[in-house]
Amino acid sequence: MKDRLLAPVAAIDCGTNSTRLLVVGSGGVELARLMRITRLGRGVDSSGDLDPDSIRRTIEVLEEYRRTLDFYRVEKARLVATSAVRDATSGREFLEEASQVCGFEAELLDGEEEGRLAFLGATSDLAPCDSYDVVADIGGGSTEIAVGGNGDLDVVSLEVGCVRLTERYFKHDPPKDSEIHDAVDAVRSELDRAVASVPRLETLPDSSRLIGLAGTVSTLATMDQGLITYEREMVHHSVLSSRDVRRWCETLASESSSARAMETGMPRGREDVIVGGAVILRELMERFRFQSCLVSESDILDGLVISQHPVPS
Repeated sequence: MKDRLLAPVAAIDCGTNSTRLLVVGSGGVELARLMRITRLGRGVDSSGDLDPDSIRRTIEVLEEYRRTLDFYRVEKARLVATSAVRDATSGREFLEEASQVCGFEAELLDGEEEGRLAFLGATSDLAPCDSYDVVADIGGGSTEIAVGGNGDLDVVSLEVGCVRLTERYFKHDPPKDSEIHDAVDAVRSELDRAVASVPRLETLPDSSRLIGLAGTVSTLATMDQGLITYEREMVHHSVLSSRDVRRWCETLASESSSARAMETGMPRGREDVIVGGAVILRELMERFRFQSCLVSESDILDGLVISQHPVPS
């Protein structure tokens, strides 16, 4: 994004599991990148509405982010909400409150726009792929798959995410084999739908590149490297092999949440939903025959910033 920006701009993403902020200054310099696990989507899959405590946590974080925006004198920003708010009957009320707190009008993204922005952000600092780039953004409530190549971009949004899968199928801690089996069936069914929507997913050339985004992928990369705490420079553009993903999926599924929380590199608040996310990544890699996943810490936030300063044609 270097040289694309003339003044500080920001992006805020109110996701199902976390609420995140990116502030970028003149010349593309990153001024702030923050993440707080707020679990806005807790219970939405079963109740169809946002939980009051989840709303309160998210609004408190948005108040914190507003202070950061004021500190950097941000006058232009995009504030977006995704899967949880899409599914909630009180979604509009949340958007109105979020807008008031942040001082910018909140947008509700549909799955296709979410995937397009994620693709834009993930590929912004990568050399072009010789074949297709497949960006998989594994969120809390949904997973967006964007396939780009030869000037075309196809996006499909799937109704599986780490929070949704956990709440719907994992009733025991650790989950029973039968619960894992049911979750896998659900993921595979959604991947079938992805192929029906984007047929070229089924016939991707071997030279295609899988780029994985969001907390599940970055956590697995952090753990796989044995990092005590998250280090962006170590995680960004690191690689997870399909063997790594399978191993972590089996290991984490066999542990209780409290045991997972003690794993080196596990961020607080992700231990209860990491298995759901790992199952999605494993099944996606197996279905589309990817032997590796390039981990990208540039994502929808970066796409939102770039969208405010499009590159001149």
